[in-house]
Amino acid sequence: MKCKVIFLLLTAGLAMASCTKNMSSSTSNSTSGVSSTIAVAADSAGGTDSIYVIQHCAPGYFRDSITASALPSAITSYLDTAYSGYSFLKGYIIKDSAGTVGGYVVIISYNGKPVALLFNADGALVRILEQREAGDINGDGWHHGGRFHNRDGQHRDTVALSTLPSTITSYLSDNYPQGTLLKAFRNSDSGYVVISKDSGVLYATVFSSGGTFIKRVIIAAPDGQVAAIDQATLPSSILFYLTATYPNYVFEKAFSLTTSGSIRAYLVVIDANNTKYGLVFDSSGALLSAHTIW
Repeated sequence: MKCKVIFLLLTAGLAMASCTKNMSSSTSNSTSGVSSTIAVAADSAGGTDSIYVIQHCAPGYFRDSITASALPSAITSYLDTAYSGYSFLKGYIIKDSAGTVGGYVVIISYNGKPVALLFNADGALVRILEQREAGDINGDGWHHGGRFHNRDGQHRDTVALSTLPSTITSYLSDNYPQGTLLKAFRNSDSGYVVISKDSGVLYATVFSSGGTFIKRVIIAAPDGQVAAIDQATLPSSILFYLTATYPNYVFEKAFSLTTSGSIRAYLVVIDANNTKYGLVFDSSGALLSAHTIW
């Protein structure tokens, strides 16, 4: 039977000190069907709003804490590129009883939010690990009003373009007059992400809650037409990749990129544990690039 490794993150300052290992058992989880658990708990005052990161591990494997400097260069290079400006919180090396390395778990802070990533022994990304609040460990992974309440698919973070603050629309029209606004979202920090097309390039532009410009990310630079599409029309290979790589992700928006009547690529915007990503796939559904938006 596989076991479920749960890492407890503190939300207060995202501190990760004084971790201890302990064995515990719980009732069967509705999403994994696993009853045996291993918890790594950080000291907390109360801990009622703490976050757990869930990772399934094979029998016979265990993990030990490691420092950021002990991580393979492939992992640090990936983090530097995909999560520029991140802060390292915790690292774990996964080994079997013979000492063979099976992979790594790295927990970072990115824009003030925890992100947990699983890498294989070579340092290649395997998946972004799902997070849950303490009360949702044995449930569906969210509750109304909770940190991950958007997992119910109601898209409460969607913002009508017509309701964007004038500071945002003025900034975009003044600095990118050729741009066309496609979609807008509200972040967990009350900031905004605006998806737009400008001179054939798709962008994600991030603003603070007060409408102050933060950054602009190129998601895709296609030639041709951009059209919004439903999640159900995406190739099955894309849906499989998203489910495997971003467990319990929230679908935000998808676009097809068409040239001469033929689809050349797909762009998918998702939310995974309150971090938004833009992923580009080719016409067959193979991943071309992934961009961390905010």
